[in-house]
Amino acid sequence: MDSIRIVVTGTIGAGKSTFVRTFSEGAVIETERTATDATSLFKKKTTVALDFGLRPLNRNLDLHLYGTPGQARFDFMWDILIRRAHAYILLMAANRSSDFASARQILSFMQERVTIPMIIGLTHTDVPGAWTPEEIMMRMAYIGDPNQPPVVAVNPNNKTSVFETVMILMAQMLCQGSVIEGARREKVSQAAPLPVKNQYHWPKPQFLSGG
Repeated sequence: MDSIRIVVTGTIGAGKSTFVRTFSEGAVIETERTATDATSLFKKKTTVALDFGLRPLNRNLDLHLYGTPGQARFDFMWDILIRRAHAYILLMAANRSSDFASARQILSFMQERVTIPMIIGLTHTDVPGAWTPEEIMMRMAYIGDPNQPPVVAVNPNNKTSVFETVMILMAQMLCQGSVIEGARREKVSQAAPLPVKNQYHWPKPQFLSGG
């Protein structure tokens, strides 16, 4: 079976683990531990290695989601996960401007290692003190940049919101090249030859229903 690998990265407490849990079908592999540093001020547990979940898109294709730790001291996991990813989502909490510099640091880390499709997901956009997308993009040094990625507001606890965000990233992937065929070619190079279909059809009814 073929798979598409998407990394969900971002700042501490932006909703990465929740995003992976909401999207995934079945049990999620998590490596959360009790937070003992400044992280404990706003969350009891933090990811120390990765979160992993998946959802079948059809009988021949799975979408794998890998959530990264938010803390820079675990950046060796960022490196491991991003190097085999087909695309990634950078999550940022819109109400914590103190984390914007960290988000930019994570983005630079990823861009130094891969050139793959990505989008920025803004969480906590409906709480007091949340910055607007325009203000955040200015802080991220994207104002006037023709290469600014798509920016979406996402609620990691809401299945529809999470699915819509993944669909936007998938559209970005398809616009920038055939990731599906890339996944097939990668598998062919590692195992026996696989039949390649002439055209990939997105399974909209199954995906949108969350079934």
